[in-house]
Amino acid sequence: MSTSQHLALARKWRPQTFNEVVGQQHTLKALENALNNNQLHHAYLFTGTRGVGKTTIARNFAKSLNCEQGISSTACGTCSNCEEVAANRFVDLIEVDAASKTKVEDTRDLLEKVHYAPSKGRYKIYLIDEVHMLSGHSFNALLKTLEEPPEHVKFLLATTDPQKLPATILSRCLQFHLTPLSSNAISEHLSTILQAESHTFEKEALTLLADSAKGSLRDSLSLLEQALAYGNGHISVDHVQAMLGLIDPSALNDIIDALIHQDANALLASSEALASTGADFEQALADLLERFHTIAMEHAVPGKHSCNKITQWTQSLSAEQTQLYYQITLLGRRDCALAPTARMGFEMTLLRLLSFQPHGEHTATQIAQPKHQPKAHQTASPPSTTAPQAATTSTTKNDDWSSWLPHLGLKGMTNSIARHCTLESFDNNVMQLTLHPSQAPLLQPKVIERIEEAVSAYLKKPIKVNITSEKSTLLSPQQQHDKQQQHAQDQREQTILKDTNVKTIMETFDATVKKESIIEKT
Repeated sequence: MSTSQHLALARKWRPQTFNEVVGQQHTLKALENALNNNQLHHAYLFTGTRGVGKTTIARNFAKSLNCEQGISSTACGTCSNCEEVAANRFVDLIEVDAASKTKVEDTRDLLEKVHYAPSKGRYKIYLIDEVHMLSGHSFNALLKTLEEPPEHVKFLLATTDPQKLPATILSRCLQFHLTPLSSNAISEHLSTILQAESHTFEKEALTLLADSAKGSLRDSLSLLEQALAYGNGHISVDHVQAMLGLIDPSALNDIIDALIHQDANALLASSEALASTGADFEQALADLLERFHTIAMEHAVPGKHSCNKITQWTQSLSAEQTQLYYQITLLGRRDCALAPTARMGFEMTLLRLLSFQPHGEHTATQIAQPKHQPKAHQTASPPSTTAPQAATTSTTKNDDWSSWLPHLGLKGMTNSIARHCTLESFDNNVMQLTLHPSQAPLLQPKVIERIEEAVSAYLKKPIKVNITSEKSTLLSPQQQHDKQQQHAQDQREQTILKDTNVKTIMETFDATVKKESIIEKT
């Protein structure tokens, strides 16, 4: 009967040399040069998130300092010192967990032994993990020794939160920040381990594990071991998705397809399908954000992704529409916790995605049409015959622009720009608009193009639109609207102030009317 003890993958595959460390080349290069040139500092600080190699690099650094073959970046790994460091039983490597040794008494007991010479190695090395957990008094006790330690002592500090370290400690250390690892680097490392361990796997499953680790190699190894147990030695996409509670990609693809086709039934059916699998709706919104981000990147850099689905979505969704969808989903994810249920928050986000469009595309007009349907049937047909006649003359006025605007079907920023324009002239099918200077930063070629298309469709002939930014003596539709609103507000205020009862109250109680509280009755 075998009595061999199972060793966790994170321990079994802990790098024993600098060459085995995944990533962190900026840190390794500096340490290797320092070791090879014997230009050693007395205190090193390794910072970074969990599982990126802080303690591993520190131990390998200690191994290189005390290797019996001499100080170099390539420790032999076979001498007794190297073997004892690897086995975590080297007497001159003192590892301290600062999280459990926070008291000043613990630090003083530790520092009392600093002046004693190493028992076996070349240097006595203090490796203090999570050093930010030390108390203020402990830092003060450490400060003097850290500034001028004995020649035979080296301090290796590691922390996930360097912001909590006093500036006096930081200034006495060489600081190396270890960055989170890329998903590709983690995935390749997992593949190497599985091949060495003779396990079968699907490459896409390793990508899912690497993404879930969020830059932490140790976390990825823990997830890998869990996946091996779940799949009985085989790593598959289905097993990993079930284990991590990930959303089925096909369900998210169906949601985006339904948005493109403006199919509310398909959207709600997708939500029902997700609910039946016990999906995390907040995670579903996060995955949607990733897809909108991918589409936006494809708009910015065509050909960046080889996926046919991404290419198809990019052709169906404009860059502006993608940005709007991303923002709506982002706000929906933020507010999901405030909804009565996560599913309700998810479905309301989908309905907002279905309702809002960035500009007057056909799908947007179809959704918006019921809101204005009664008026549209009365006014849409006459302009189609009279508007072109008005456009053929040079007597077209700014008032015509105000009357045309509601029928152009413009939406979002494009509609806002158009409402701040005045019609200066309209001759020979060339329309000259003037935009208020306050809106000039929002003017883009695509906006002019959409206005041009809308006017041409409304007047049923090609129209060239030019927009310049300057002050005009004419009033834009927005200014006309604001003026009407202000006039109506003035009328309401006068009505209130002339009211006999109001006058009596003001005289009796020496009161005043807050004009901002006077609003239109709904």
